[in-house]
Amino acid sequence: MRNNSGNSRDESRSKETSSSPPPTDSRFNQTLRNVQGLLKGRSFPGKILITQRSDPLDPSTLHSPNIDRRSPESDRDRSEHLDKSTEDELQNRSSANASSSVNGTKSSSTSSQSTSIEIPKANVGARATDSARLMKFTKELSGSSVILEKLRELAWSGVPPHLRPTVWRLLLGYAPSNSDRREGVLRRKRMEYLDHVAQYYEIPDTQRTDEEISMLRQIGVDCPRTAPDLSFFQQAEVQKSLERILYTWAIRHPASGYVQGINDLATPFIVVFLSEYLEGSIDTWSMADLSREKILNVEADSYWCLSKLLDGMQDHYTFAQPGIQRLVFKLKELVRRIDEPVSKHIEEQGLEFLQFAFRWFNCLLIREIPFGLVSRLWDTYLAEGDALPEFLVYISASFLLTWSDKLRKLDFQEMVMFLQHVPTHNWTDVELEMVLSQAYMWHTMFNNSPSHLAG
Repeated sequence: MRNNSGNSRDESRSKETSSSPPPTDSRFNQTLRNVQGLLKGRSFPGKILITQRSDPLDPSTLHSPNIDRRSPESDRDRSEHLDKSTEDELQNRSSANASSSVNGTKSSSTSSQSTSIEIPKANVGARATDSARLMKFTKELSGSSVILEKLRELAWSGVPPHLRPTVWRLLLGYAPSNSDRREGVLRRKRMEYLDHVAQYYEIPDTQRTDEEISMLRQIGVDCPRTAPDLSFFQQAEVQKSLERILYTWAIRHPASGYVQGINDLATPFIVVFLSEYLEGSIDTWSMADLSREKILNVEADSYWCLSKLLDGMQDHYTFAQPGIQRLVFKLKELVRRIDEPVSKHIEEQGLEFLQFAFRWFNCLLIREIPFGLVSRLWDTYLAEGDALPEFLVYISASFLLTWSDKLRKLDFQEMVMFLQHVPTHNWTDVELEMVLSQAYMWHTMFNNSPSHLAG
């Protein structure tokens, strides 16, 4: 009996040895397995786990608490829609994206040992407003001094709409983390903005240079084109506020001046800060319902937050926009490593990444997704802080490869038309969360090992 038992153990060891991966694995796959082992079972931002959940989602956790919010109705509508999303739909979406990611990674590796990553079902129901997260936000914001790193960690997965104005001001460094100083600093900065407007904007054209007159004229042309699908931005008072913000910023940043696309970047700030004063759907908002003081407060906050955002990516808007060109090159290399068939097809068709990705980086994807999702996307943007430009590459790769299978079937002209009008008009938070979670996974795999992108 002992001999038989010993033989069985020897056979088991022999089987285990024969099934182990060969020692000649490529460095890429070895590093990939190390990352998987390190992160196995840990939560990603957005509550996406590398390991599959063993327990089903509890529908009761997907509902938002009954809170009186001063926020656009679209935020509430999206939460209600997500509450009704079925577990099967989430599982199917996760499986499809995981399969695409695995296939792309396999094609870029020369190793005979395949590596797979599963994206499990995600609790994306009402992530930004569930009661547990709301309590964490409230606790973090109620102290005498906010710990920004903790706030960034919370904000990455979405901010409750009624807390978004406060959180955004803090994340951008516009409002101080010390609560005792906050009101005084905001009051001073708002007065400072009014001084800038009086000094640079509210002057006759005779006191402007020809370049400044030309720039003001271009801003005046672009403001009515901003967010054309939203009637709110067609109001004369809104366009005037936007014009003052853009012109004042451009005059105070002569290295870049005004560049088309910056007008889009101001819109999320205007909407979020107006949500402190206006309720219901943005389609019902009217600036006539606000006092002059409130309008100027929103305008000033939008100006300073736009300035803070652009301070970290100013070379995106200087001459020849070298910052954006650099990101486009990185995107091309990243897509080549993740999904070689798509990368090869794009190259064979003669389509340059600059032809479609330039606008993505220039406008931070605002024009590519429904405006109702922009605030949620920007929660993650602002939580990234100074690392945002680098993370934009991964978000853009995830966004592009959402349509990996379709792109491989299109010729040059069809791809150009498709990527200029990506079919996101029916997107909800579910699709956006999948893009962000996939981007985070790829960022974790590749960003700390840049040699993987140089092979």
